[in-house]
Amino acid sequence: MSIGMTPPVRRQVWDFKPNIFHIASPDFLGRAALVAGRRRRIPVAASYHTNFSSYLKYYGFGWGASIVESYLHWFYSSCDHVYVPTGSMLEVLRKRKVESPLYIWPRGVDLKLYNPKRRSAEFRARFGFSDDDVVVSFVSRLVWEKGLGVFTEAIQQLEERGVRVRTLMVGDGPVREHVESELPSSVFTGHMSGDSLATAYASSDVFLFPSDTETFGNVTLEAMASGIPTICADAPGSASLVNDGKTGFLCPAGDAAAFADAVERIVRQPDLRREMGAAARRVAETYTWDKVMEAIWEYYGLLLQGQPSLPNPVQAGSNGAAAQRRESELIQTN
Repeated sequence: MSIGMTPPVRRQVWDFKPNIFHIASPDFLGRAALVAGRRRRIPVAASYHTNFSSYLKYYGFGWGASIVESYLHWFYSSCDHVYVPTGSMLEVLRKRKVESPLYIWPRGVDLKLYNPKRRSAEFRARFGFSDDDVVVSFVSRLVWEKGLGVFTEAIQQLEERGVRVRTLMVGDGPVREHVESELPSSVFTGHMSGDSLATAYASSDVFLFPSDTETFGNVTLEAMASGIPTICADAPGSASLVNDGKTGFLCPAGDAAAFADAVERIVRQPDLRREMGAAARRVAETYTWDKVMEAIWEYYGLLLQGQPSLPNPVQAGSNGAAAQRRESELIQTN
């Protein structure tokens, strides 16, 4: 855990003579950078990557959410620009009365790496999956805030209903042993990255991700780029990526039965599964890194010019016409 900017780091920063501070996390280091930028009158931007206060309920610290949210309000309101990954997260920060100009800056996806063409019969066979198996994948750190409790319960309900699915768990973390005991027939691969991770996505059939703590959902976008339907929580972050009923399904956060229903529907309708997977890939193709970086380049230009808002919206990815209109309306707040 960083405790701030040490003297050697401060010297390196000032020797570099930065024009902008861009802060990735509101931790001790981020706070030190914010204070330093303010003192030297250097423009400060921050990107909102993590909904920290939503984690607390999973670790018995729900009572501290208001304290964390108060600090986050001060932190982000003290910045000159704040970049949020989706229109839904922008709405969240508006409701929290964050006073700084808010801009949409989504993540991109490597469309060559994450690609339906990486589907591999050899990969499936290596982990014991037959051609007829419907493989439900989960890709993330194995921690409670990623919705693992809901995932486990949904899979157990499917087994009780007699719906035949196989589960592929990609990732590692402190609750792996517990989840393995709850889902003994699941395949756990441990951490994967690069080509092996891309192959794992494309070689599964459905992506199930019940997390309600995402600000964007990088794994959801990677799954969509891999051409598989995504079933996610109807919560900020995922809700801006998944087109409910078209590229997958959105389910009420925490409702394991609803997630099980959505998986069962896709399992029993292979044509729907293929249609949703193809639609998901088409949406993912709008999230190119070139568009994403063009947006941040323009934002930086405005920041250096001291302009608080955009004359014309910059849209770096959309989820259909309705989402594009919504995000265009939300892309500036002042």
